[in-house]
Amino acid sequence: MMLNRKAAVLSASLLLGGCASVPQQAGFPEVEQAVAQRTQGLRMHWNRGTASDAAVAESIRSIVRSELTADQAVQLALLNNPALQATYEDLMVAQADLVQSGLLRNPVFDAEVKLFGDGTNLEVAVVQEFLDVFFIPMRRRLAGAEFEAAKARVAGEVIGLAAQVRAGYYRLVTAQQTLELRQQVLIATEASFDLARRLREAGNITDLDLANERSLYEQSKVDLAAAEALTLRLRESLNELMGTWGQMTSWTVPDRLPPLDERPMVFEEVQSEAIKNNLQLAATRQQIEASALRLGIARPMGLIEEIEVGVAAEREPDGEWGIGPGFSIPIPLWTQGQPAIARAQAELRRSMQQYAATAIQTRSRVRTAWADLHAARSRAEYYQAVLLPLNERIVNESQLQYNAMQIGAFQLLQAKRQQIQTAEQYIQTLQDYWLARTELEQIAAGQLGRVDRESPGVMGAQRERLNDH
Repeated sequence: MMLNRKAAVLSASLLLGGCASVPQQAGFPEVEQAVAQRTQGLRMHWNRGTASDAAVAESIRSIVRSELTADQAVQLALLNNPALQATYEDLMVAQADLVQSGLLRNPVFDAEVKLFGDGTNLEVAVVQEFLDVFFIPMRRRLAGAEFEAAKARVAGEVIGLAAQVRAGYYRLVTAQQTLELRQQVLIATEASFDLARRLREAGNITDLDLANERSLYEQSKVDLAAAEALTLRLRESLNELMGTWGQMTSWTVPDRLPPLDERPMVFEEVQSEAIKNNLQLAATRQQIEASALRLGIARPMGLIEEIEVGVAAEREPDGEWGIGPGFSIPIPLWTQGQPAIARAQAELRRSMQQYAATAIQTRSRVRTAWADLHAARSRAEYYQAVLLPLNERIVNESQLQYNAMQIGAFQLLQAKRQQIQTAEQYIQTLQDYWLARTELEQIAAGQLGRVDRESPGVMGAQRERLNDH
C-alpha cells in the first residue's frame, strides 16, 4: 500500500539529491554595484555580524562627528538604516528560493502495521513525485527571474531611501536658515513695537497703530516658536532616515543651502537614463518572464498534477514478503487545471500592462520634474539678479533718508522687514530647486517616486500680514 504524496522517481532522487548550500552573498554585490553606478559611488554594507562590521561602525562614527554634506547624510543612511538592513534580507529569501527550486523533494517513507489474529501485516513504501525532476529546469528559471526581480526591487529601495535622505537634508537646512530669518523678523518687529509704544506715549500715533505693531510683534514670537518646532521635527525625521540615535545624533548641517548647481542637467540625457536605468521596468520584465513560466507549468500540470511512483513492500502474517512498483494518478474529473491556467494568464497580462504603464509613467515623471526644476531655477536666478539686490538698495536708500530725517523709523523698519521677507522667499525657491533636482536624479537613477516637497512655509501668514501692514 502507498499513501498519496508528492513524489519523484526514486532513482533520480538518489542521483540528484544531496545536501544543498545557500550562497551567503545572495546577489548583494550585484545590487551594490548597481547602486554605486547610480549614486556616484556611494557604498552599501550588509550588517551580518562579520569582521567588516566594526570598520563600518567606525566609519559611521567618523561621519557624524563632522558637519554633514548631503552625500554624507545619504552615505550614513545606506550604512546604518535598520529598515534598509531588513530589506537586504529579501535577497537571502529569494536566493534560498532559487536554490530550493533546483532540488528534488525528499522521498517519503510510509509504513503501516496491521494486527491480525494469526500475525502482523507490515507495509512499507518509498515514494516520490514522478514529474518533479522534469520541472526542475523550468522551476529554476522561474526562481531565477524572481531572484533578479528581488535584486532590482532592493536596489530601488536603496535609491529611494537615498532620495528621501537628500530631500530631508535640504528641508532641514532650509528650516534652519528660515529660523534665522524669523529671529531677525522678531528683532525688527520688537524694535517697531517699542518705537510705536514711545510714540503713543507722546501722543503721536493712535491706539490702533500701536495695536497693529504689537500684533506683528506677538505673531513674530509665535512664528519663531513654530519655526523652532519644525526644525526639531525635521531633524528627528532625518535621524530616523539615517538610523542615528544616542550620541550619534550630535551631527550638524550647514546654516545655508548650497547655491544653484553650475552644471545644468540635460533633458534628453535624463530621459534616456531614466528609461535605461529604471529598476521597476527591470523588475517587471522579470515578472513577465516568471508569469510566462508559471503559465508553462500550469498547463501540463492541469491534467497530471500529482503522478506518484515508488517502491512498495508488504510482509504477510506468515512472514512472506512482496515487493514491487507503486504509482498513483489523479483522475481529472472535477477540474482539469482551468483555474490555475486562468490565474497564470491573468498574471502574465497584468505584468505586461504594468510594464507599459511604468514606461509611460517614467517619461511623464521626467517631464514633470524637469519642468519643476527649470521653473525653480528661473525663479531663484531672478531673485539673485533682481529682487535681492533691489531690496538691499531699498534698505540702503531708506537708511540714508532716515539719517537725513526725510522718512520715519517705521518706513525704515518696514523696508528691513520687506528685505527679510524677500530673503525668505528666495530660500524657499532655492529649496524647491534642490528638491526638484533630487527627484529628477532619483528618476534618472532608476527609481520612480515623488520627493516630498514639504516646505517650512509657516511664514506665509506672516508675509500676508506684512503686506497688509
